[in-house]
Amino acid sequence: MDELRILTKIQRELKEAYQQIGDAMIAGGIDNMEKYKYMMGQAHAYLKISQDISNLLKKKEQDETKKGKPDLTNVFQFGKDTKD
Repeated sequence: MDELRILTKIQRELKEAYQQIGDAMIAGGIDNMEKYKYMMGQAHAYLKISQDISNLLKKKEQDETKKGKPDLTNVFQFGKDTKD
């Protein structure tokens, strides 16, 4: 539970930082191309890390829901009568 709380907090902080960069760009906080490229790089990094965390959390959720249940999606079960 602690790990989930930490990841969620990190993800929230990344989203806030991403939003702050967007706000600064909209407000005209960029006065040269170098600063624009730097801020775009930061925004892309924050977004990528946030998406990776989301993917990890989704995978963990899926793994936890499948615990104890065999995966029968690609298995032919012999001995079962398929006639109704």
